[in-house]
Amino acid sequence: MLLPKRVKHRKVQRGRMKGKATRGNFVAYGDFGLSAEEPGWITANQIEAARIAMTRHIKRGGKVWIKIFPDKPVTAKPAETRMGSGKGSPEYWVAVVKPGRVLFEVAGVDKALAQEAMRLAATKLPLKCKFITKEETGGDQA
Repeated sequence: MLLPKRVKHRKVQRGRMKGKATRGNFVAYGDFGLSAEEPGWITANQIEAARIAMTRHIKRGGKVWIKIFPDKPVTAKPAETRMGSGKGSPEYWVAVVKPGRVLFEVAGVDKALAQEAMRLAATKLPLKCKFITKEETGGDQA
């Protein structure tokens, strides 16, 4: 499971997700990608589930890049705890995703196989996603 080795602050505020992604919004490494259509949080477990679904479908052929990293801790208070007594302890890690962000990239497989692999990965994620190609996004933006 993905998580940072160390962080500057153990607990962070929730923040907000307005606007479109300005970084990581084009296919940089592979030939095909999976792009987010709406904002949201993707947990480390969901990223791992999507990665496994993709690599199993392409039968460990080709190469897969994960373009997001869960670096935001989400806290939770124990069940049946009274109000007050401070913020809860960090429970899991999420990646903050804005619309347009490329989540995964694939190279070394044909388009039909990549499209089906990305569809399987998208079903594991909590937000709407779109299959894109390098030509669509104008890749190789240096």
